[in-house]
Amino acid sequence: MLNREAIGCVLFDLDGTLVDTAPDMVGALNELRAEERLPPADYGRLSRFVSRGAAGLLNAGMPAAGETALASWTARFLELYRARVSRDSRLFGGLAPILERIERIGWSWGVVTNKPTYLSEALLADLGLRGRLATLVCGDTLDRKKPDPAPLLHACAEAGVSPISAVYIGDDRRDIVAGKAAGCATVAAAYGYLVPGEDPASWEADATVDLPVGIAAVLGLDRVAVS
Repeated sequence: MLNREAIGCVLFDLDGTLVDTAPDMVGALNELRAEERLPPADYGRLSRFVSRGAAGLLNAGMPAAGETALASWTARFLELYRARVSRDSRLFGGLAPILERIERIGWSWGVVTNKPTYLSEALLADLGLRGRLATLVCGDTLDRKKPDPAPLLHACAEAGVSPISAVYIGDDRRDIVAGKAAGCATVAAAYGYLVPGEDPASWEADATVDLPVGIAAVLGLDRVAVS
């Protein structure tokens, strides 16, 4: 269980937790497939791999290939994705008022993601969120990334809070592993992009939410008024 009295900062994973980026990630992959004269891949299947980043998505959505072809595909996929990074991506439903509540009671919030900085910055700026973050730690901010706890510790330092006052919410096992190792409270976002066979209950997070709106109750924000 979360110690709600200790909370001062809420940290979110980006893809599959804070923002539904699958439409643009899978869209870019299908643009790449079209260039390679391949038929569109199934959205429902591929969306489950979005939290694994470009490498995970390409491994799931492109034919097996050698290192040279894979490197070329990765570079082209990132070009295609950057061109449409916020075309169809949006905050998950119910999260906008939760962010308002977090700010209203004086907590800070931020993002800790393995996504590269240039893509994260562009996406968050386009969605009007970048200026509201107390911290943004990306996959290339440090020389280590999740599941290492270093990004979470760095985010807490930037936000000016102790890790025991922070909650980290993520939709992948590595998010929970990193958060627990950093000393943060953890929430598993079971509504996110879960790869086949993943059971969030096995991650041993402090709490699990099946829908984004469930975050409000877990954090004790469900009675905080919003404008």
